[in-house]
Amino acid sequence: MNLEQALKTRSDNKCELCGAEHDLAVFKVAPSDGTKDQAVLVCSTCKSQIEDPATMDANHWRCLNDSMWSPTPAVQVLSYRLLHALRAEGWPQDLLDMMYLEDDMKTWADAGIADEDDEDTVPTKDSNGTILNEGDDVTLIKDLDVKGANFTAKRGTLVKNIHLTDNPLHIEGKVNGTQIVLVAAFLKKA
Repeated sequence: MNLEQALKTRSDNKCELCGAEHDLAVFKVAPSDGTKDQAVLVCSTCKSQIEDPATMDANHWRCLNDSMWSPTPAVQVLSYRLLHALRAEGWPQDLLDMMYLEDDMKTWADAGIADEDDEDTVPTKDSNGTILNEGDDVTLIKDLDVKGANFTAKRGTLVKNIHLTDNPLHIEGKVNGTQIVLVAAFLKKA
């Protein structure tokens, strides 16, 4: 049985990412040894967007909410990489936070995105779209209830010397002497 036929049998003749049933092709998840364990059956829409990330339609990839739970390691790894590429959209980061990969699969998944991180880091932006940098001062643009600290951070509060996080949607800073994580969309650069 050739690779394509083996993948069609495994996937029930459907795209293993979005479930489409037409224009299916083999996609090898790099680094790949050419076996069915390191390949995925995908539709032409998924394949073209994977191969050319500039054409990615974030709404098409909402299907990853289901495919990330696939028992097939190659599908899990590819789902992780795609969610990682789309994490600036917001909702993919939530899925990444829920996703669990065994150590060897996590290493495989990270191997495919290591180079991408070096050249294509998503910047952290405030509510006006201004890029925030480590050590900047920001001002809150709305009142925020601080869970677990029993206080409300008031609009207009200055947060000095912020720290960037791995998530481009969040920053860390001190408010009322308490170190908290803040959503960058509720801040403006001071």
